[in-house]
Parts: sequence; structure tokens; C-alpha cells
Amino acid sequence: MPDQITEPPDTPEESQPKPFVAPCNDLSPTSPIQWLKAGWSDYLAAPAISLSWGVFCWLVSILVTWGAWKTGGWVLLISLLSGFVFVAPLLAFGMYSVSRQLCLGNKPTLVGTLKAAKKPFTNSLVFALVLLVIFLLWARAASMVHIFFPSFGEVELKDLALYLGVGSAVGAVVALITFSASVFSLPFIANRDVDVITAVVSSINAVLRNRWTMLAWAVTVAFFTAVGFGTLMFGFIIIIPWLGYATWHGYRSALVVDGWDTLPIAHGDPEIPAGN
Repeated sequence: MPDQITEPPDTPEESQPKPFVAPCNDLSPTSPIQWLKAGWSDYLAAPAISLSWGVFCWLVSILVTWGAWKTGGWVLLISLLSGFVFVAPLLAFGMYSVSRQLCLGNKPTLVGTLKAAKKPFTNSLVFALVLLVIFLLWARAASMVHIFFPSFGEVELKDLALYLGVGSAVGAVVALITFSASVFSLPFIANRDVDVITAVVSSINAVLRNRWTMLAWAVTVAFFTAVGFGTLMFGFIIIIPWLGYATWHGYRSALVVDGWDTLPIAHGDPEIPAGN
């Protein structure tokens, strides 16, 4: 009697592998204006949390500036200020949860915001360490360049111009890379169960596919950062939360992230409707 052929037992269908990069939408050149409007609406909808976080960011900025001036004078101060772009995205990380809760129709609370920030803690910590390393390398490089200018009084104008020009050019390149890698990756990490590499690659891809729109957004961020410094950093009380909210809305309009599980803010939170 021939062997009886039996069918293999049914096995649950394997989940589809997630893409290496999140698809992105084509953004309008006027998209940054819409992000700022939506961000300002979020600021007004949660004024207490926004002001509290803004004051915290202002205090951090003041302490860092004071420490830089006391330990390294104007050179270290300029280096740290030019490297502000490396840490600014992290200062706005808590704001993404506020915008997300508003998208869900919930009333944001400070406790809920802090709890939500703990969920993607591992990935955000990895990203923070990467930004910290880049920031320290930039600060160290800027300090090494100043070895050639031991005294401000002895430096000729052309030498100072060369120093500032080269330093600004190198800083601009590093800042552009940092901006491209972080602008959408941090909101992605805060919202979805995604690894750091996928989030960073997705952010860079979205920036490259929307060069002019993202260049306009980078100029906008740089302008408001200059305003913050020009107001003795008092402006950061408003600016950092506002830009954080606006960045969240930029992320929502730029990346298609349906392929990744949503990180819950609290038990039973619904999915954020598409487009919000």
C-alpha cells in the first residue's frame, strides 16, 4: 500500500516584512506655512504644557551658554551656539506627544506627555547619543581650529574672516546632514514601533525627494533659531515648542507610516486618523 500523502498542517500566515524605508509624499512648496499654522494651533490648544516645556528649554539654553562662556570664552560659545542644531530636535521631542494627543482629540497632560516619551525611550536614547557624539566632535573640531588664533587681539581681520568662513561652511554641511537625518525620524520614533536606522533613512529620503520644500523649512528653522538667540534666548520659550509641533505635522504629511505599529499613548488609544 503506497504511503499516504498528508497535507502539512496549516500555519498562521507570516506577517509581511516591513519596508526598509517609509514611503513619502510629494510636499508643496507652501507646506512649511501649513505646518507652522498647525503648530501654532497646537500651542494655543495646550498653553500650559507648551510654556512649561519652553521655559525648561530656555533654562537649559541659558545654563549651557553660561557654562560655555565661563570655561572657553567667546570661541567655545560660538561653537556651541553653531552646534545648537544638533540638540534642538531632542529638546522638541516631548512636543510630538502633545500634538499626537491633540490629533486624537484628547486633552494633553504633562504627566501623559512624559509617560508617552518613555515608550520609545531606547530608540530615542540611541538617537540622542548619536547626536551627542556629532555635537561633541563638532565642538572639539571648532576648538582645535582656534589653536591657530590664541588671542583675539592679535588676530587680523582676514584671519578671523577665514576662521569664521571655514568654520561656518563645515558647520553648515554637518548641520544639513543632521537636519536631514533628524527632521522626520524623531517624530517617527515617537509615534511608531520603528528602529532608528529605518527612521533616519526614511527622513533623509523624504528630504531628498522634497529638496526645495525642506530647504525652505530648514531656512525657517534657522531664522527662528536666530530670533531665539537675538532675544537672549527668551524667544525659545515660544519657538522650540512651536517648531516641535510644526515638525510633527510635517512628519504626518511627509511620511506614509501605516506599515509600522502605533505606539500607544495610553491603554486603548485609537489610531490617529490619516492626514492628521
